Amino acid sequence: MGIDKLKEELSLSIRARYPILYLVSWEESRVHEALKDVARRLGKQIYTWACTEGFDNESFNLDEGQKVIPALDRVMASPEKAIFVFKDLHSFLEDHRVVRRLRDVANHLRRSYKTLIILSPVLKIPVELEKDINVIDVGLPDLAEMTVILGDFLDAVKSNPRLEMQMDDALFERVVKSCLGLTASEAENVLAKALVSDKRLDVDDLPKIIDEKKQIIRKSGMLEYFELDESMDHVGGLDELKLWLKNRSYAFSEKARAFGLPEPKGVLLLGVQGCGKSLAAKATAAEWKLPLLRLDVGSVFNSYIGSSEQNIRKAISTAESLAPAVLWLDEIEKGFSGGIGTGHVDAGVTARVFATFLTWLQEKKAPVFVFATANEIWALPPEFFRKGRFDEVFFVDLPQKPERESIFRIHLIKRHRKPDDFDVDALAEASHGMSGAEIEECVISAMYEVFPQDRDITTAAIMKAMKQTVPLSVTMKENIDELRQWAHHRARMASAPLEDTSPAAAMTRGDEAPAEGSRPKRDQNAE
Repeated sequence: MGIDKLKEELSLSIRARYPILYLVSWEESRVHEALKDVARRLGKQIYTWACTEGFDNESFNLDEGQKVIPALDRVMASPEKAIFVFKDLHSFLEDHRVVRRLRDVANHLRRSYKTLIILSPVLKIPVELEKDINVIDVGLPDLAEMTVILGDFLDAVKSNPRLEMQMDDALFERVVKSCLGLTASEAENVLAKALVSDKRLDVDDLPKIIDEKKQIIRKSGMLEYFELDESMDHVGGLDELKLWLKNRSYAFSEKARAFGLPEPKGVLLLGVQGCGKSLAAKATAAEWKLPLLRLDVGSVFNSYIGSSEQNIRKAISTAESLAPAVLWLDEIEKGFSGGIGTGHVDAGVTARVFATFLTWLQEKKAPVFVFATANEIWALPPEFFRKGRFDEVFFVDLPQKPERESIFRIHLIKRHRKPDDFDVDALAEASHGMSGAEIEECVISAMYEVFPQDRDITTAAIMKAMKQTVPLSVTMKENIDELRQWAHHRARMASAPLEDTSPAAAMTRGDEAPAEGSRPKRDQNAE
């Protein structure tokens, strides 16, 4: 809820004589400024109470004004048309006497021109007061408000000759969007920190703003923040996926909204283990300069009734507060596979959590790009594939020869070796059927082999390591063939196909029809 909408909601509720309003917010200063503006417009006085200081008006602090019940008595006794703001009153609502007095206050205020407002970051309403209190969730600054906040901040500091400002309209928009999810003071602090550290503010400060959001992630408990230490240069192959992602890299801008483009919802990557699905998620967030949040679905589930559903809502809310962001769900079938069961094992908890997540995927408005990966397609509920929940479903197959060459070069460079010193073509040819993760492990195994002998790694050493490796495409051949057959007409290929029409190549691509009597698992689940 933006500040203008908050003021409108407050004004309407006060004019309608709602006796008690409960504002849920961490930002006391920002909310109080809004309340002062509303009070001025309505011609009312405003008084604030805290248990540490009592009322901010000395005349109200008679008879132990720092205690709750005497303070509530003062509200009832006041003849003024006024708004009374009580800070952190939630901590006193376990006292039955305070609850009873609040019910008395509510009955009195309905016949007056006074309003009691509870301002607290924690929502706690006793059952006895549920019908007397109206709750308003005060959101963090939205795009329009953050634009004003940061614009005012930059106007205040740009006259300082010791500071260098390289801020055009496009960069300013990116800075504003990067600050979404922070409070007004947090956003100002992170920009001030950037200016203090290097006396300038430019595109290189965007990661600093993202780093500030780590604090929010640490406190949430449901999400994990990943460092942006990968790039698309570290992803070998997957050219079709890379192009698709590149075309959406600027889709979070206001220019895209003006063009008529919606914000991208997300992508589902299916495929063989170890072929770069998780790496692509990390690289996407780095390329887009957005925070990468990983949701561990297993951590959502709790033994207490109702806690799991609350946890998924909390995780979604945290992700939305940090938007725009990339939300990564790795091996999603392991967390949600129970959603297709009967509910006898977990009393339907998995199904309810899954339903909450699906509804959010379909209806979400916040710019959270969901990057989901899965290895076992038949373990996923069919509802996952309905259009509108993901923008696209890609299949990531074992790397082709040019992709394997690229992968070898990437891992040799990562380990401070020159690819030109190796026969990369021969290595790519010999590694047929290997995944990217297996190729990396062969390079590392070869280095372990030669290090004790005080020798450097060679093509022969890597070849030896590959001969000692049994790839997943051999041990899990039937499963991989089945996965390819399923994906052939149901998913988009993440890699551009090679110009090879031979029967062997067709079989590798999954073109061969399944043998008579065979049946890909859960074919009936495709939508």
